[in-house]
Amino acid sequence: MLLGTLGLVLETFLARVLLAPALGPVRFGYFLLGLALAGLIATFGALGLPQTVARSLPFAKVADERRGIVRESVVLGVATAAVASGGLILLGFYIGISNTEFGLALIFFGASLFFSLVSSLIASIFQGHEDVYPNALFVQILNPLIFLAFLAAFWLAPPAGLSFTEALTSYLIANVITLVGLTLYAQQRLRRILPRGPRALGVRAKLLAFALPLFIVGIFSYVTQNGDTLLLGIFHINTVGLYGAPLTLARLLQVGLGSLAYIFLPVTSRFVASDNPEAVRTTYTTVTKWTVLTSLPLFLVFFFLPAESLGFVFGHSYIGETLPLQILVVGAFLSVVIGPAVAVMVSTGRTRLLTYNTIISAATDVVLSLLLIPPLGVLGAAIAWATANALFTTLAAVEIAVLDRVHPFQRHYVVPLLATGIPLAIALVFVSTVTVPNWGLVALVLGIALVFVLLVVVTGSIDDGDRLLLEVVENTLGRRLPLLRRFGRWGMTFSRSAPP
Repeated sequence: MLLGTLGLVLETFLARVLLAPALGPVRFGYFLLGLALAGLIATFGALGLPQTVARSLPFAKVADERRGIVRESVVLGVATAAVASGGLILLGFYIGISNTEFGLALIFFGASLFFSLVSSLIASIFQGHEDVYPNALFVQILNPLIFLAFLAAFWLAPPAGLSFTEALTSYLIANVITLVGLTLYAQQRLRRILPRGPRALGVRAKLLAFALPLFIVGIFSYVTQNGDTLLLGIFHINTVGLYGAPLTLARLLQVGLGSLAYIFLPVTSRFVASDNPEAVRTTYTTVTKWTVLTSLPLFLVFFFLPAESLGFVFGHSYIGETLPLQILVVGAFLSVVIGPAVAVMVSTGRTRLLTYNTIISAATDVVLSLLLIPPLGVLGAAIAWATANALFTTLAAVEIAVLDRVHPFQRHYVVPLLATGIPLAIALVFVSTVTVPNWGLVALVLGIALVFVLLVVVTGSIDDGDRLLLEVVENTLGRRLPLLRRFGRWGMTFSRSAPP
């Protein structure tokens, strides 16, 4: 899942590197704004079913119940996806009367929405069976790779260049091919893990009852993530592209957490179902520690070298104010260091409490956006997004710490985090006073990640959770990793000799 997410990040980045200079800030802004609005409509079309299916399948005791869950979720999911897709297409035709290019974007994103929603639902069925390959291979790797390939093909085809319509067409084609591939995969694979047979009755009502709060959570979570972008489009539509660049970099910090949380949800649900809270606590700390490996290096580089980072990824036309990027990465990093608290709340069934959290964070994003975006523009949107995202995760983390005694702040997590972050932050203060070439940014990110791994070992911050994680990786690869095992044994030796 982590490798799939890294593939998604790399391919999406390359796609936006092509899109940003080819379309220019205004059309690139239309593309991002259309994508944000499509995502909002997608939360209605999803109806909370993907998370519900992923959580419900581990709790199903018999195959009849699992078949019922799969059947009813597909019937409901396809119907709601069609309604959401049609609604966005109609909205695109309406907006196209006054803004042709933005209306065209909504029509293409509306058509893509159906294929995207159904693909997500199929992937969630396998997620519930603790199989992340469909999501990693099709949704995270194949989909953006096809998008990138068609963008490159249109870019190179005569006449040279990439038009707005060609970019939208590439996005639609990628989603169509992804759904076709996932459907063929599901027809073969699902028969083996869930053979044909009778289905349990009354499943639909149970699915909808559990999906309703998650549906509300999905809506307000999306508002928390994108409400500022949508409101920036209302007040300053031509600056959306300039805001999308730093926001894309900030969201990179959440990649590791999102990838591991995807499989963390069904695994934790199984621990909860078997009444094994200690396994939840151990897994939570280990997952949080290793997600910092992907977020801390990016945070330090983006915060202390914001102009160089924006210029490296998107080009000099997207280097405006650097303060928005610094504010955004602070909010993103705070939401990561706490860990996958939201996944724990879903697995323990605390959906009502989670609903309250999303309402609070979404309201925070909208209120701050309404107050700050009109006078401050991009800076106001950055403050709103960073505050709402940090608040959402913090609320969940405090609640699971109080109610379930689950938190990541154990010695083997805190020590390497502080030992890496504080000295390197001081060093980067001096580095920021000189010009850093593009290759230097890449070297800094990789170097900081290497320092973190070494300090995990040297400070004796390896425990049984890390050993279990290594075994999972080896089982996935089908081979032992002797070098990592030697590092692990060295780290365990330090851990036993370290003071309590």
